[in-house]
Amino acid sequence: MNIPELLAPVGGQSQLIAAVRFGADAVYMGLNQYGMRAHAGNFTPDTLKDAVAYAHAHHVRVYLTLNIFAYDEDIEPMVNAARKAKECGVDAVIMADPGAAMAVMEALPDLPVHLSTQMSTMNARSAMMWHKLGIPRIVLARELSLEQIQNMRAQLPDSLELEAFVHGAVCMSFSGRCALSKYLTGRDANRGDCAQACRWKYQLMEEKRPGQYFPVEGSERGTQIFAAGDMNMLPHLDKLCASGLSSLKVEGRMKNEYYIATVIGAYRRGLDAIKAGTWNAALRDELTDELNKVSHRAYDTGFYFGAPERPGGNEGNTQTMELTARVLSYENGRAKIHLKNKVILGDRLELMTPSGVYSFELTDLTSETGEALTQCGVPNSILWMGVPAPAEEGDLLRGPCRNHTYGT
Repeated sequence: MNIPELLAPVGGQSQLIAAVRFGADAVYMGLNQYGMRAHAGNFTPDTLKDAVAYAHAHHVRVYLTLNIFAYDEDIEPMVNAARKAKECGVDAVIMADPGAAMAVMEALPDLPVHLSTQMSTMNARSAMMWHKLGIPRIVLARELSLEQIQNMRAQLPDSLELEAFVHGAVCMSFSGRCALSKYLTGRDANRGDCAQACRWKYQLMEEKRPGQYFPVEGSERGTQIFAAGDMNMLPHLDKLCASGLSSLKVEGRMKNEYYIATVIGAYRRGLDAIKAGTWNAALRDELTDELNKVSHRAYDTGFYFGAPERPGGNEGNTQTMELTARVLSYENGRAKIHLKNKVILGDRLELMTPSGVYSFELTDLTSETGEALTQCGVPNSILWMGVPAPAEEGDLLRGPCRNHTYGT
């Protein structure tokens, strides 16, 4: 069976390390300009070079997002950004604006341009038009069903790759082309500056009844009527592999390293199991539970099997566990850690490694100088703790949520 590329979002260096360590085949990232996530950590031309070198050293491909909708004055700077990216060694750029994409392809014919989901490619004829213009990969519109994707794949040549989002937050607007943020705040979502106004809470007020608020759904706290649920296609990973997709894309360049490690790790284990012929219901359920341990809205399957669940709930994000610490080193059954959230002796913790997750009760905690501790809640402390499985630098520890976060 075809095993598609697993494509991870990378907002900064810590997310890059997590994506590479936990099994991504490729990553996508942005510069401080011209990408659709202006408020992610992002990369400068100098740090991009180092990031690409790190990814390539681990046999991971790098795609750079240059996917804003461009004004005339943006075109030349975007070409220059693409030229610098090519010098840094990126494997492709992801673009949405047709004029900017054509300008980059004319100036840099050896640099592959992937067509962004924002171009809403939904049929084989549109896909072929872009392919004839030189596009080797299309990120499909999120509104396609699995059956429609399979039908498109059957009509297209093997030289045209198809990529699709399979996990993460979904925009309330068609293929992510939203005007709500700019209308309410002046921050243009289509130029990377989204204020996520769709996730705010709203109540309805009739013009002639000022001060009388009518809940759109039965809750005095209002409703997030515009906010879609989060996509989760992991339970259907075998169907995605059979669809002919070349790349499975995870959303989340604004997410932290814990999120990336958890989600990418789960999908990696699933894909490896399908390749090995060991995918089964028990593993599917285990990995599905993994995805509940990171912050998310109610999961659904997007448009893959018909219309998604109706939005408008007021429950917001939920998660069952949070990042506790990063592992710095490991010696004789104890891990040196960089603390991110509070730990208490007796906590049930989980060690996250690329090979799997190991659960244990915390019974051994000391300061960096060796002082025995019963708990610690000071962010960024360096501690030692007993860990029952071999750990390596870059592994993560997670524990119970305590309704606070010391850093991501």
